[in-house]
Amino acid sequence: MNTTDRIKILLVDDHQMILESLKLLFRRIPNVEIVNTISDSRQVLPWLSTNKVDLIVSDFNMPYLSGVDLTLQIRHQRLAIKVILLTMLEDAAHIREAIKAGVNGYILKKSEREELERAIELIMQGKRYFSPAIIDELSAYTDEDQNNAQPATIQNLTEREIEVLKHIAMEYSSPEIADKLCISLSTVETHRRNLFHKLNVKSAIGLTKYALKHGMVE
Repeated sequence: MNTTDRIKILLVDDHQMILESLKLLFRRIPNVEIVNTISDSRQVLPWLSTNKVDLIVSDFNMPYLSGVDLTLQIRHQRLAIKVILLTMLEDAAHIREAIKAGVNGYILKKSEREELERAIELIMQGKRYFSPAIIDELSAYTDEDQNNAQPATIQNLTEREIEVLKHIAMEYSSPEIADKLCISLSTVETHRRNLFHKLNVKSAIGLTKYALKHGMVE
């Protein structure tokens, strides 16, 4: 892969020492290029107005703007940038907040380089990645343990329900799904209710987790 094909990455963390460590770590990952590092999260959006990256790897808790705040701003401006939160936070409340904001990945800082490399590969293919321990924590918090749902459940979904499920997992709203699939809003809501019933979940978070665990987000 030549230089122009490298994945261009922006690192964001309020601790300069962590940024330096991350730069060393990413140098060991093939086909990526660290374009810049930013320690003041307020500078990210102005910098992005004149520079292009494929992926932002950000801390969660930072002064001024958190990683979730940055993700929300990036999604609001419809920037074609993937976002990974690299954090020590393992509690389900923060995980849920990140999912709702539309992050592409949530990875623990204690993860090995190989996991980070695999996550970047999947995310740049249009998928999502969450550290395995996070999925377990989310299951415990929501009381929607998908282990109770047998893999054969997928076979019970219609093609349209699968399409709707994938879009829900990618954080599209019901009106957006209706527009993308050229169906009515009421039809989307019907499919959503059917998915809740068939997969035995109670929220969009449960649907998202199911889609992630079964590799349905592409």
